Amino acid sequence: MAIRAITFDFWRTLFSDPREPVERRQIRIDALCKVTGASPGAAHRALLTSETEFLQYHIREQRTLGPIDAVAIVSRELGVPIDDRDAHELAEIFGSAVLHHPPVAIPGGLEAVRAAAQQFPIAIISDAGISPGKSLRTILERNGYAPHFKHMAFSDEVGVAKPQALMFDIAARALGVGTNELLHIGDLEGTDIRGAKAVGARAALFLGDHDRYRTNNSADYIIEDWKHFLELLSTTM
Repeated sequence: MAIRAITFDFWRTLFSDPREPVERRQIRIDALCKVTGASPGAAHRALLTSETEFLQYHIREQRTLGPIDAVAIVSRELGVPIDDRDAHELAEIFGSAVLHHPPVAIPGGLEAVRAAAQQFPIAIISDAGISPGKSLRTILERNGYAPHFKHMAFSDEVGVAKPQALMFDIAARALGVGTNELLHIGDLEGTDIRGAKAVGARAALFLGDHDRYRTNNSADYIIEDWKHFLELLSTTM
């Protein structure tokens, strides 16, 4: 089946986050201390626990927790009740911290997205978390990516995470194609590559931010960087 649409991952495919998210965490710590009266050390430990539980839940359930869940976890860890109004204010601060200290656009990504959109309908398929889809969508808008995408599927909004089929099904329907007509591009073997191939899509492993899976992957294509993608787009796809 010919490729009739292309989907892109967000993290470490279009945007890189090489540094530890210390600055984002500090925003959340400061807000927690103000609302709960907790010490910075206690707030820090509670946040680290929430991050660990987010990852464990993602792996176990293949679903994504969101900022309000992080608030519930830190409230439990601190032993301090947080009322609904404060909880929602904290959730907004937690979720928008990434906008104050955003990830960095991977070189050539915007040109690749623009070129792909000239040939195919394109979409985002990406997992989210404490930094929710709402904030990631804003980052795409700020950096000029958003107008090129016909759809954006973020795990916190869909209700499941990659490699669940629903993530790919929703994007394919929005683009007007079958999943077996998709090419999905991402950096992770377990979620991007295997998830795409499980629904009959073709999968491209992006190595432009890290090459952890270079020698151990099931991808149909290897993309070294976005310049390489443009070459493939003009000759192979």
